[in-house]
Amino acid sequence: MSRYFTQDHEWIDVDGETGTVGISDYAQSQLGDIVFVEVPEEGKSLSQGDDAAVVESVKAASDVYAPVSGTVIEGNAALADDSSLVNSDPEGEGWFFKITLSDASELDQLMDEQAYAAFVEKL
Repeated sequence: MSRYFTQDHEWIDVDGETGTVGISDYAQSQLGDIVFVEVPEEGKSLSQGDDAAVVESVKAASDVYAPVSGTVIEGNAALADDSSLVNSDPEGEGWFFKITLSDASELDQLMDEQAYAAFVEKL
């Protein structure tokens, strides 16, 4: 499985043609306590960069963008009951949605973990 990051702090774990998407630990730390998450519905078609989900914290509401194009196959239903999963495990159980990739070459535009770490250090 490969993990990629966007400059907007989304991550995607890619396994074959399926990607699992969430926000980075850096993003959740900037947002503060997460109070609400809206994930996309199954079957929703997304293009790279589209608004895909919404995350609200005590500080702000932010859009979560699709790191790649594809079709949503699952939203993380656990977040409806416990949005704090995004704070406690942002790059694990706090994932937002799963997507079937329609163009794997879009991954070339994203950062690997090392490049993302260097990107965050400069912020």
